[in-house]
Amino acid sequence: MLRTTDVAAQKNQLRVGRLLKAHGLKGALKLELYTDDPARRFVPGAEFTLQVPESSEWHGKSVTIREYRVMNGNSVVFLEGVDDRNAAETLVRAILWIDQDEAEADVEENAWYDHQLVGLEVARDGAVVGTVLRVEHLPAQDLLIVKTDAGEVMVPFVEAIVPAVDVAAGRITVTPPAGLFEELPAEPEQSDADAAESDAIDGDEPAASA
Repeated sequence: MLRTTDVAAQKNQLRVGRLLKAHGLKGALKLELYTDDPARRFVPGAEFTLQVPESSEWHGKSVTIREYRVMNGNSVVFLEGVDDRNAAETLVRAILWIDQDEAEADVEENAWYDHQLVGLEVARDGAVVGTVLRVEHLPAQDLLIVKTDAGEVMVPFVEAIVPAVDVAAGRITVTPPAGLFEELPAEPEQSDADAAESDAIDGDEPAASA
């Protein structure tokens, strides 16, 4: 899966997980992982910045890991101050970000900072169709907002549609489904003669003119 990272508060941040749903009655939450090393990321005391809607009571706040477990094959976290299911429910769909360790030289494979993607050319079938204007992070997936001659296009940042990112070359390759970068061709309108012929084939004779 392709991933992006963001820059916030003048620090590089990595998006490492999303809280899926409450688990049990003691405040646990199932976790969708965006990191290849959860045992290192989700240690007790690790603090994460939250990405939540502005209407959320958690907007502008952070959470601290109390415990990380793998239960029945699912990653589960317990957070400081989240002690029951009701509290956990208020964090469902929140995305977790963490400051990048200064000792880390590179981000994880198939992950890029937003600023690395913004400004890259977007090419389809070898032809440039636009430029990355910005990256939007949604709970389900990231979107590349591509500026084209016809306006802005939202491109899901998934490998099936964005198979190659070459930051050094300044180009992203896309293989979009039909209609993503252009209007789908409208079905041709039937002429009166075609419509009459179609009706006759269907067993309905065209009405005689007065």
